[in-house]
Amino acid sequence: MARPRIDPVVWRPPQAPARSRQGHGADPMPPVLRHAVPGPGPEDVAIDSAGRPYTGLADGRLVRLSADGTHPQVVAETGGRPLGIEVDRDDHLVVCDAVRGLLRVEPDASRVRTLVAAGTPVGSAPLRLCNNAAVGADGSIWFSDSSQRFELPYWKADLLEHSGTGRLLRWHPDGHTEEVLTGLQFANGVALAADESYVVVAETGAYRLTRVWRSGPRTGEVDRLAENLPAFPDNLARDDAGLLWIAMGSPRNALLDRVSPWHPAVRRAVWALPDLLQPKPANTAWVQAVDADGQVRYDFQATVPGFSMVTGVRRHGDTVWLGSLHGGAVASFDLPSRRD
Repeated sequence: MARPRIDPVVWRPPQAPARSRQGHGADPMPPVLRHAVPGPGPEDVAIDSAGRPYTGLADGRLVRLSADGTHPQVVAETGGRPLGIEVDRDDHLVVCDAVRGLLRVEPDASRVRTLVAAGTPVGSAPLRLCNNAAVGADGSIWFSDSSQRFELPYWKADLLEHSGTGRLLRWHPDGHTEEVLTGLQFANGVALAADESYVVVAETGAYRLTRVWRSGPRTGEVDRLAENLPAFPDNLARDDAGLLWIAMGSPRNALLDRVSPWHPAVRRAVWALPDLLQPKPANTAWVQAVDADGQVRYDFQATVPGFSMVTGVRRHGDTVWLGSLHGGAVASFDLPSRRD
């Protein structure tokens, strides 16, 4: 299949921080355990009330593991490509499927229900690439629509083009869906504040976390919780201590930053290169956690044999679970001590 054409937008990325060129974090990475799943691409991970991890595979299967990461069991199939997964208050799954749209899944009954189908008009455009979500106390679901330009297999095209067609959307329990924020650079991870006073969406293509205030004196304002990140942020998850965990998919790419201010023809030429010469994610596993002020509280990075490109992260107690767009395993590590 021929690659889609890109129409790059000239932009000047902020100068990459020194942290982007380091291969380790401020905190030594604890020992990482791999937990095999029956297929490739366990992009995200979510934990139910019994402490059991869930993930979704590239072929559409949803898998539940036991609390210790063993005995993977297929609980449902979406018929698409599940990305972000959340567990709601009924222990049902909210699944962002890149092909099908926003889904709700009852794992014990293997029942899949479509909440917002891909292609459904929402605000200014149809839902195209449903990616990640957060579930509010009232049952509403905040979720990202990453790009109006490219399907999931061509996610790198969106980063190269930098046209900013990503969106933040909200599904309401009465069934209607609204457009909350537009113009995002590959909208990705979504998370709510502990008191739900704001919602955060990761802009992978702009190295930042954008915040929309929902209550209080700043209601309706949009600002940045964190910007000029040292890596491409992917999925987000808030823990019980109020920290926001960030899956740092890969360090900033120096070539991409260098050519972004140049004539668009340069990035078209980069996109036309054979796959072997295309920019690739680094062989590293990296997660950070920030507080409500955007200050880094945890920073773990290391080369982990057989596991890299963290795209999903979830803290459960003192264990941090990791998903990856590639490979055939989720992973976990135990926090060395509580600092929060």
